Amino acid sequence: MAARANDVWKVYGAGEAQVVALRGVTAEFARGRFTAIMGPSGSGKSTLMHCLAGLDATSRGEIFIGDTKVTGLSDGGLTKLRRTKVGFIFQQFNLLPTLTAKENILLPLAIAGQKPEPEWFETVIKTVGLTDRLGHRPAQLSGGQQQRVACARALVSRPEVVFADEPTGNLDSRSGAEVLGFLRNSVREYGQTIVMVTHDPNAASYADRVVFLADGQIVTELSEPTADGVLDTMKRLDVLAGVNG
Repeated sequence: MAARANDVWKVYGAGEAQVVALRGVTAEFARGRFTAIMGPSGSGKSTLMHCLAGLDATSRGEIFIGDTKVTGLSDGGLTKLRRTKVGFIFQQFNLLPTLTAKENILLPLAIAGQKPEPEWFETVIKTVGLTDRLGHRPAQLSGGQQQRVACARALVSRPEVVFADEPTGNLDSRSGAEVLGFLRNSVREYGQTIVMVTHDPNAASYADRVVFLADGQIVTELSEPTADGVLDTMKRLDVLAGVNG
């Protein structure tokens, strides 16, 4: 497994202000697969991803990335994990405006004191279609191009798993389709593992599997999803949550 959660709880606050974001979530994410996590606002989908990625600590339960137990790692251990085993793609791109596309892509490796594998770097750049944009700064790129830079940055270190948080949330439909097509291709052609949080049924249809959360719990999942199938399931989540509850 590329990542797994075992009976994970996440509680914020205490007393009357207490919020239970995750309620005993157990889930596995297979290597070389594209999984989407969906659910209504407040369902816990982003919290689950942040716990899986080591960005947020669990209140109870265990998280693993590959064979590494994330739960209980020191700050230094978490930093090393995020640098070597995990890639991130965010809705806001998170590119440094003073760096070129190439410098942004290579930044995590540079921070780690590493150099990219030349052939893999060329493969990633060609796949995201940025060969003639490497010298451009973010302000000189379209939103779709900026997100493709972010995708390349996430993949260039060959992480065990890439976590994508609403990666098409700030893109028009055409740019969003380009980014999703690239993510789909990175799974199919290169065996990458991707876990993506999204609210968009069309985006989820690019995945191999969709996991649905409601009220902090996994209530159902779909394999080989279609946009219509995802939308239909989303409409029934209240009923499904009631059955599971």
